[in-house]
Amino acid sequence: MIKKVEVELGGRTLTFETGRIAKQADGAILVSYSDSVVLVTAVSDKKTREGLDFFPLTVEYQEKAFAAGKIPGGFFRREGRPGVDEILTCRVIDRPIRPLFPAGYRNETQIIATVMSADRAGNPDVLSLCGTSAALTISDIPFDGPIAGLRVGRIDGRLIVNPTIDEQEDCDIDLLVAARRDAIVMVEGGAKMVAEDEVLEALFFAHEAIQPILDAQEELRAAVGNPKREFVSPKLDEALVERVRGMAAPGLTEAYGNRDKLARYAALDRFKADFKAKLPADLAERGAEVAEALDKVKKEIVRGEIVNKGKRLDGRGLHDVRQISVDVGFLPRTHGSALFTRGETQAVVVTTLGTAADEQRIDALHGDFYKRFMLHYNFPPYSVGEAKMLRTPGRREVGHGALAERALKPVLPTAEVFPYTIRIVSETTESNGSSSMAAVCGGALSLMDAGVPIAAPVAGVAMGLIREGNSFTVLSDILGDEDHLGDMDFKVAGTAEGITAVQMDIKIEGLSRDVMRDALYQARESRLHVLKEMGKALPASRAEIAKHAPRIETIKIDPDKIRDVIGPGGKVIRSIVADTGCKIDVSDDGTVKIASADGAMMQKAIDIVRGLTASPEVGRIYDGKVRKIVEFGAFVEILPGTDGLLHISQIAEERVRSVSDVLKEGDQIPVKVLEVDRQGKIRLSLKEARRELNERAGA
Repeated sequence: MIKKVEVELGGRTLTFETGRIAKQADGAILVSYSDSVVLVTAVSDKKTREGLDFFPLTVEYQEKAFAAGKIPGGFFRREGRPGVDEILTCRVIDRPIRPLFPAGYRNETQIIATVMSADRAGNPDVLSLCGTSAALTISDIPFDGPIAGLRVGRIDGRLIVNPTIDEQEDCDIDLLVAARRDAIVMVEGGAKMVAEDEVLEALFFAHEAIQPILDAQEELRAAVGNPKREFVSPKLDEALVERVRGMAAPGLTEAYGNRDKLARYAALDRFKADFKAKLPADLAERGAEVAEALDKVKKEIVRGEIVNKGKRLDGRGLHDVRQISVDVGFLPRTHGSALFTRGETQAVVVTTLGTAADEQRIDALHGDFYKRFMLHYNFPPYSVGEAKMLRTPGRREVGHGALAERALKPVLPTAEVFPYTIRIVSETTESNGSSSMAAVCGGALSLMDAGVPIAAPVAGVAMGLIREGNSFTVLSDILGDEDHLGDMDFKVAGTAEGITAVQMDIKIEGLSRDVMRDALYQARESRLHVLKEMGKALPASRAEIAKHAPRIETIKIDPDKIRDVIGPGGKVIRSIVADTGCKIDVSDDGTVKIASADGAMMQKAIDIVRGLTASPEVGRIYDGKVRKIVEFGAFVEILPGTDGLLHISQIAEERVRSVSDVLKEGDQIPVKVLEVDRQGKIRLSLKEARRELNERAGA
């Protein structure tokens, strides 16, 4: 039986429907908003996968071209591997729902969100997140939901729910927020250098707007009436935990006393080997339980030192940022480079400048467009001392790169001011937490080193949180272990003026507004410290772009003359490129961009283009070339591809009997334009040109 609930949201109707499509899934929801429709299914095996120490959850999001009335490009004409936006949406769905499955649940679980219809008013990522929660909520799968998500934007100081794709371009705040009834659980988005309190206001505006979506899911669950399958999270034997604590606590405390990451990990490896060797026979038989108990003791030790003593793994205080070192311009042939090191996290970040021909063409669901700014983040295995096969970028790399790209985009100059395509690559060369924020800091420095006139330097920092009872401890610039053992990962990037990007994942319930404000302002304090350290190395963008970067000159021509620059089949423009080595981009409006690192060759290309597109001026003297001799005169080229007639009567003051007596083909002669008639025919004079040149010389 079909069940349906509706809720008004941002002036449009959000609808959840079940019982009509995909009825063999454990949970299936058709969620629609405006003309966008997404099918979300949830399936979880009835049998537990034995031998796993993690929850086997996979989330897939797929955009079907037919949803926007398109046929896919490429040879096969069908959808292929997921694009960047699809990968980012998978992450947006996965991050808030994963902590809401019961501890110890090991049943293979899969979420598939399929975009069936798409318009520019209903963002399918928001629908997919809400539909995922609804599908899990009405199913028999154990899930501590519901949750819901929406976008909050701000235009001209006014907060709005779910701005359209077109409205998002005008927003100075654009955040995707996921929340439960009593707490925000995930934030992903950006802002245009907006103050912390204003971002906080937007977050809680979103939380309030989410409540009716949660009500709708609860209503649908009651209507479906599907009971949850029985599952009881395994409880640790406290007597076992106490025995493990007694055996392990001294060794773990000593191992965690090493402030250096590699020394600490080496000490932990020695402890594990010693602990395993001394394990009594009765405990050796309970390997999985002992491992879980050991993890609990580790958390107690690390978190206890932070909460009770204010002592972190590397000896820092709660607000302290690790030591920072910066080296800019250290790669000689790149356009801009920076080596950014913060503690045991390091990134080599490089900026490359290109022309319009280097822009990335995006074949998106809502239409094709071009990107002139790209940031690519890489995380090679050596950065954490591992030896693994290099593979194509995974979801983590794509997600971190998108976050860093979002952080830097608001400070970039417009294409009119700086007509370059910009690519940043961040190679993580060492990692112990906050490598994506290292990409932000290094990215800003490499842009400035390349001479890109950014509005302001940008820095980023990752914040953490430890909750014990009702006590909350906020940590600045967290380590990898603090992220793993903590309750929050909150990345904040921005300028001295305000925030440009945020990403937050919370593993606990009930984070109050005051705690979030404290985290945001502590992040600001840390960000200003990082910006100060960056400023010591390079306070502002260099006055000139890098010497190895292409120079770009922009000239305007008559759009009707574009064909003269391109030539038949592109013959003319190819010959200019071959002759000068320049890159030349011609736009439909007559804008011509010429790029080259060689100033002389660039000027030569400019002169050729101007010559090809120039119009003859009456009264002007040109350096002409005789192209053809005829009985009544000669045809002389005064501009590339433009000839005029030099009549025999205009060759000399005296009478000329035969043109060939005076001129021959290939001669370079000065000629003056006497007339350009309505048909564009040009009348030239050699004698008038010589007379005027002689008068100038005499003067």
